[in-house]
Amino acid sequence: MTNANKYERRYFMPPFPCLDWTAKEYVEKPPVWCSVDLRDGNQALIIPMSLEEKLEFFGYLVEVGFKEIEIGFPAASDTEYEFCRALIERELIPDDVTVQVLTQSREHIIKKTFEALEGCKNAIVHLYNSTSVAQREQVFRKSKDEITDIAVTGAKMLNEYKAKTPGNFRFEYSPESFTGTEPEFAAEICNAVIDIWKPTPDNKVIINLPVTVAESMSHVYAQQIEYMCKTLHDRENVIVSLHPHNDRGCAVADTELGLLAGADRVEGTLFGNGERTGNVDIITLALNMYLHGTEPQLDLSNLPKLTEAYERLTRMKVYERMPYSGQLVYAAFSGSHQDAIAKGMKWREEKKSEKWTVPYIPIDPHDVGREYEGDVIRINSQSGKGGIGYLMEQTYGIDMPPKMRESFGYIVKGVSDKAHKELMPKEIYDIFEQNYLRRAPLELAEAHYTQGDIITARVTLKINGEKRVLSGEGNGRLDAVSNAIKNGLGIEYHIETFTENAMEQSSKSKAASYIGITTPAGISWGAGIHTDIITASLRALVAAINNSNMFSL
Repeated sequence: MTNANKYERRYFMPPFPCLDWTAKEYVEKPPVWCSVDLRDGNQALIIPMSLEEKLEFFGYLVEVGFKEIEIGFPAASDTEYEFCRALIERELIPDDVTVQVLTQSREHIIKKTFEALEGCKNAIVHLYNSTSVAQREQVFRKSKDEITDIAVTGAKMLNEYKAKTPGNFRFEYSPESFTGTEPEFAAEICNAVIDIWKPTPDNKVIINLPVTVAESMSHVYAQQIEYMCKTLHDRENVIVSLHPHNDRGCAVADTELGLLAGADRVEGTLFGNGERTGNVDIITLALNMYLHGTEPQLDLSNLPKLTEAYERLTRMKVYERMPYSGQLVYAAFSGSHQDAIAKGMKWREEKKSEKWTVPYIPIDPHDVGREYEGDVIRINSQSGKGGIGYLMEQTYGIDMPPKMRESFGYIVKGVSDKAHKELMPKEIYDIFEQNYLRRAPLELAEAHYTQGDIITARVTLKINGEKRVLSGEGNGRLDAVSNAIKNGLGIEYHIETFTENAMEQSSKSKAASYIGITTPAGISWGAGIHTDIITASLRALVAAINNSNMFSL
């Protein structure tokens, strides 16, 4: 790429430094949220939503907790107009929700907009016109005064139609392409509109400052917002709103810094849908605040449900790595990540910690409707023993000793690598069963004990289906059975590791035992599961012997 010199910076810094926002650490309170999914997001769809689909989507937005919802551009099409009327006439707008509509500064459009809103309990009429140097020079070929006149004329018409239309209306103005506009001119045109609307504490005006096309780094936008907050008329009666697009991949950063710089309100969409690279993703913004301990006042506790509805109604897909929402964002395939997550989960359980500090997982998946099982630990050839062991423990109650986990981890990774695929929990358990619960060629049929200074065991075994009765003595039942097998079969081994755990917390739960034996060929592992802990232990011993291949099949 050799043509960078044909690009120039098309944004403008404020006339004086505006850096008060740099002293703030995080967003301490949520903004007023306004969803623009049904206008800005809908117009960006290959197939815009039908009337009934828009009505269903509106219901989801209300359920999430949006109190301001932009529903369209009523003068743009019959569907947009009918959607507005349907919400009003069917009484689908809750009393605490305000709908918002967009209009250009043209009388026939404003007239139809107010006709669509007639009788609406609470509505915001959003007036806009482009103000940037590029738009003024190339598109409209108008002077600053002529551009200002467009905004002023529209503001006056909104006052006139509000006075003669039944309903409760508030106003919003956007200098579209704000980020390509000289800050002084942006303040001048916004103040001209504010002076016409004359906001009061009971009838505040919204001034929306959009990143229509991202032109600068986020710190520049923050300074532009702070400048506007310091120069707008009647600031105490003005709600400063942000509407960032994502052309530079900075919409979230633009919004967060804009809020630090004094903005009060955010317009955005679920999952960042919108023209070109999209709008700012409100889900990411809200959960970023949540991560810092700020309650966003939106209910995102069931992201899977919201994702399903979004994908079905918009025919768009949520990217697997989308922050917080993507299918894989809580998944760890890397062995070191899995190990750290597993240990973090265990530490939190041991300490009974109310704070969430688990490595690699910024927020608790349960808070957004996700599950640890199948979400956090995903198994493939890149996985490690920690993650595989954690999955077995959490899903099946199998808590193997460390060296057995390591051995099992290599087996599982080998299967995944050969099959070149991710393994599901049931597949992993099947591998465990095939490798460590072996009951052939040697099978324990029954065992009886005589208690004295030492324990005598009388053991009935099946070897390739043929019964044999063996006897042995030891300082415990497991030791006695082990000696019986050694003596009766003429084999030598040493029990290196023996652990056990209850698989569930109940009196009738199964127990799992794990035994590692050393032979001249190395260590061999076995496991046993039964409601009786002694039986589980004996099965683990026999399985370890079967895995050692110490005698012929």
